[in-house]
Amino acid sequence: MSNTCQLCSRGSSSGATRSHSRIQSKRRVFINLQAKTVDGTKMKVCTKCIKNMSK
Repeated sequence: MSNTCQLCSRGSSSGATRSHSRIQSKRRVFINLQAKTVDGTKMKVCTKCIKNMSK
């Protein structure tokens, strides 16, 4: 299973790690996925969607 939200299809983004000498290397910034039961089915949902569902 990939690291994407099954409701909004939001996925990971790219960022950069920087050392003390400001040398950068690419890294992936993952979203916060949680296992949640939605309408009787278990889904991987991001916390932004869980927050919006509770409103």
